[in-house]
Amino acid sequence: MVKFIDTELKLIQSEVVRMWTLVYDQIGRTKQAVLGLDKNIAQQVSIRERLVDAFELKIDSEIEDFIALYTPVAIDLRFVLAMLKINNDLERIGDYAYSIARFVRETDAVELDAELVRRLRLEQMFSVVLEMMSGLKQSLEEMDPAHAVSVIAMDDTLDEVKSASDGILVEYAKKDSDAIPLLMGLGSIFRKLERAGDHLTNIAEEIVFFIDAKVIKHNDNAFPDGNGIK
Repeated sequence: MVKFIDTELKLIQSEVVRMWTLVYDQIGRTKQAVLGLDKNIAQQVSIRERLVDAFELKIDSEIEDFIALYTPVAIDLRFVLAMLKINNDLERIGDYAYSIARFVRETDAVELDAELVRRLRLEQMFSVVLEMMSGLKQSLEEMDPAHAVSVIAMDDTLDEVKSASDGILVEYAKKDSDAIPLLMGLGSIFRKLERAGDHLTNIAEEIVFFIDAKVIKHNDNAFPDGNGIK
């Protein structure tokens, strides 16, 4: 029975990793779509959103069935509950990718001001989200809670870039009022990427919790440098 349960747990983890890969790809495609205002790539993201939703429902169902059949305890229970929460966080990140792609599909703009993009650090914002996703996926696969904690600090960069973007967008709008609809869309992108970082922080917390049975949310002492999770 124990070996069978272990097999079922590995299958659940494998499905979550597949979901992770799909959402990572969605964010990557969204980055391309935004930087190039490429409506074709944005359309691809929109179409694949249905697959993300289907995967989330499938994984939720498998986890619910596992709990009902085996009534797991201790680390097995922590694991399946963590997978359930991680799956939901990934679906929300997928939603952000879809929403950003919709902006690209609907905007009348044909290109972005290269200097504005540089000042906003838009490409960096996307890259940090992707790097966090990659690092946390590695942490999950290697069962390495320390690496998960180290990834959390990257969320500070997202907060910093998002905060700086507000003033830059307002300044640009004052100089070019015709660009306001585009600038509002860019502001929405920054908010969504910042929220994606928050969900990735949640995922890191879940990884640490199920492996070490430690709750690090709101715990300043979880970090050697005193920087707790927001």
